Amino acid sequence: MQTARDFLTPDALSMLQTIAEAGSFAAAARDMGMVPSALTYRVRQIEDALDVLLYDRSSRQAKLTAAGAELLREGARLLEEIDAVANRVKRVATGWEPQLTIAIDTVISKPIMMELCDNFFSQSPPTRIRLREETLSGTLEALTTGQADLAIGVGADSARTAGVHSKPLGNLHFVYAVAPHHPLAQTPEPLSDELIQKHRAVAVADSVQRGAGQTFGLLSGQDVFTVPTMHAKLDAQLRGLGGGNLPRCMADAYIQTGRLVVKKTERPQRNVPLHYAWRQTKTINQGRALQWWLSQLESDTTRSALLDEHRSS
Repeated sequence: MQTARDFLTPDALSMLQTIAEAGSFAAAARDMGMVPSALTYRVRQIEDALDVLLYDRSSRQAKLTAAGAELLREGARLLEEIDAVANRVKRVATGWEPQLTIAIDTVISKPIMMELCDNFFSQSPPTRIRLREETLSGTLEALTTGQADLAIGVGADSARTAGVHSKPLGNLHFVYAVAPHHPLAQTPEPLSDELIQKHRAVAVADSVQRGAGQTFGLLSGQDVFTVPTMHAKLDAQLRGLGGGNLPRCMADAYIQTGRLVVKKTERPQRNVPLHYAWRQTKTINQGRALQWWLSQLESDTTRSALLDEHRSS
């Protein structure tokens, strides 16, 4: 049994557009090289399939009903989408990926990532970009499990992961910081582990799906407030909800204005090397979108900005 889908073909939608542009069935039939009766029959087939009238038959002109006008509008949109899909398929055949997923650690600058996306889209590529935020080892896991094509902000262990190629992104320097109204803000330095352990720590949850994940700087028995991203951790510490280690690049603006106080601790501060990584095997060829992103990451300025420039201008 035939349905509306059998009659609402791209050819039929194009025919309805021609009728609308010609103004009458007779004129449209001439333009299409058909006899008027054949054109009328095809329109009636569509009307019967939809169980609606598309044209007002009381006039010699091809006057659309409300239903006909709606079909013409939607039909024009569908034809544009079909053309867009055809163009996308042609361009993908030239080496562009249909979609590129980029996993970014929450320590990576969002403004700089948006600037890079803007530059990418300015080329009108057929590749769709999907960004996903991850934390700690979850960033690399997104890559190794095939959920991402490129990971920015992974740890040094990426260099030892089979099937993954990585390059240095830069170093992340951490400082122990609290809000000026936090009890530790006025405490003599250096702060001991015993003293820090008495106060709540703000920690970022590892977004890894398998295993226990990573934790840094937490002391046994310490009260912990766990948040999903590094930005949330920064916000919590600005509010005095706890203390903890923050990337200097993210905290610096607040340190300069006095909204955060850096405290020296007996424990040395962490200096973490970060990388960017992508999957690379003999059976996976680099698409043009991935090639573009990797070429951008070759720039020292870009890599530095991704770690340092956290405030939009």
